[in-house]
Amino acid sequence: MSYSSVDTLWILMAAVLVFFMQPGFAMLEAGLTRGKNAGNIVMKNFMNFSLGTLAFWIVGFSLLFGRDIGGFIGMPDFFAQHMDLMAGTPYPDLAFLLFQTVLCAVTAAIVSGAMAERTKFSSSCLITILISLLIYPIVGHWSWGGGWLAALGFHDFAGASVVSLTGGICALTGAKALGPRIGKYNDDGSVNAIPGHSLPLACLGMFILWFGWFGFNGGQTLSLTGEQTILKAASIFFTTNIAAAAGTTTAMVTTWIRYGKPDVSMTLDGSLAALVAITAGCDVVSVPGAFVIGALAGIVTVFLIEFIDQKLRIDDPVGAIAAHGGCGALGTLLTGLFSVQDGLFYTGEIRLFLVQLAGVVAMALFVFVAMTLVFRILQATIGLRVSAAEEINGLDFKENGLVPAYELDRSDDLEDLSQALKAGEAPEGVQEIPLDQAIPDSVMASPQPVGGHALYNVTIITDEKRFETLKDAMEAIGITGMTITRALGFGIEKGRTEFYRGAKVSAKLLPKVRVEMVVSKVSPRTIIETAKKVLYTGNYGDGKVFVSAIDNAVKIRTGEEGCDALQDYPVVQKK
Repeated sequence: MSYSSVDTLWILMAAVLVFFMQPGFAMLEAGLTRGKNAGNIVMKNFMNFSLGTLAFWIVGFSLLFGRDIGGFIGMPDFFAQHMDLMAGTPYPDLAFLLFQTVLCAVTAAIVSGAMAERTKFSSSCLITILISLLIYPIVGHWSWGGGWLAALGFHDFAGASVVSLTGGICALTGAKALGPRIGKYNDDGSVNAIPGHSLPLACLGMFILWFGWFGFNGGQTLSLTGEQTILKAASIFFTTNIAAAAGTTTAMVTTWIRYGKPDVSMTLDGSLAALVAITAGCDVVSVPGAFVIGALAGIVTVFLIEFIDQKLRIDDPVGAIAAHGGCGALGTLLTGLFSVQDGLFYTGEIRLFLVQLAGVVAMALFVFVAMTLVFRILQATIGLRVSAAEEINGLDFKENGLVPAYELDRSDDLEDLSQALKAGEAPEGVQEIPLDQAIPDSVMASPQPVGGHALYNVTIITDEKRFETLKDAMEAIGITGMTITRALGFGIEKGRTEFYRGAKVSAKLLPKVRVEMVVSKVSPRTIIETAKKVLYTGNYGDGKVFVSAIDNAVKIRTGEEGCDALQDYPVVQKK
């Protein structure tokens, strides 16, 4: 038969755009989690797409689009050998298969984010295969493959329920089965924020997802031929963009009002939630309707993330359950209200809304029950979760044999270690030693002046932003040698409350700078008064000064000791 080059190119370009969403999911997930798991996360997302592609090709595609069996599932056809359902279409069968494959891969990517930082790599791979092989195709058949929901008139144009709700319920079930990350919740019921390591990376991922969503929604027209189809595609692109912009804005404003400052990560989730919500009815809602749907999704996702995190106590590092599961359901239901063809607000008929409600409930129940069974089987066999030691050290090292992607800042490990020890779980390599052996008794001798001058070590710990001012002041009083190291101050800055994703950030590990100097001729009192003068603001965090006497100082280059070792002389080069 004759194929349309325009329609074929349209589908292939849409498939490429949706494929490009995979690095978007990877960057968003990696940015909103800790650096010690970054390598594991990108590897997991890479394999999600690869394994999902194979599973969907083997049998998943036929279960979705094969000849209907009782309105529940399609006729199995291994390796998509008999794609007779595509007969008469103006595009090749394989173009359609590719587009449907990349849509399927999105579902598994959703689950990955909610189960991040504590899932075994082997279990993650099996979960992807099962979702792509059975769960997603069965749900998709109900709506897109001629199943029972399609017969009722259920409307999900691009996958708010088929893709996002399915992925969100899988994520909910998985996160619940796994349990929270170490250190997420306290015994008193309070919640600890675990900030991601790179908001710029997460923002890049969200921009990629926004970009790819034009193909996700627009490609579902499967054609770009004819005036009406062209107008429809343009409308889909515009409603998609308007909804995303509205959701981003309302999420930002909501967090600004609730937390006193706009929350970056929640704002990103607002964008994602709005894109998910508009997906169901992007072809049948007006521009004002798209604005309302996106705006509501942005607000709802903020409160839903808080509810899941703080009330249900389900640890979802990226907000996938709220953005995909919650707002996938929301968008599907709102289509029953805002559809200009059959929506309640336009026709006064409630039938479409009730059909949408039935579809959402049925999909959620089926996926929840099926995935609960899957996770219980995995827990009883190969296990779902890594050990406490593996989680603390980071999955990059333990699961994938990688040097952690970011070596400089491992402060989050200290928090994890503290929580693990409270729970009685000693990390790998830690041995209990009796106190009298661990800290032997010793008596320090009183320091004696060397060369007629007493030596003192002066250590100043303060906010790293004030280092330059302190350095200039020390040089002005004759201090020419200083040792500077970055440090983490353990404590709480009173009067300062920060929020991350709705949870209070307990400011226990604060970035500091440690300035050490050994002096003799310059009085420690002079250093103290100078430091107080340049560092004092009257606020918490101005810093502290520690002074201690030391026995001796030796300059390696010259062999000088005591006060002489502290003096700076020009180095005379030997001829």
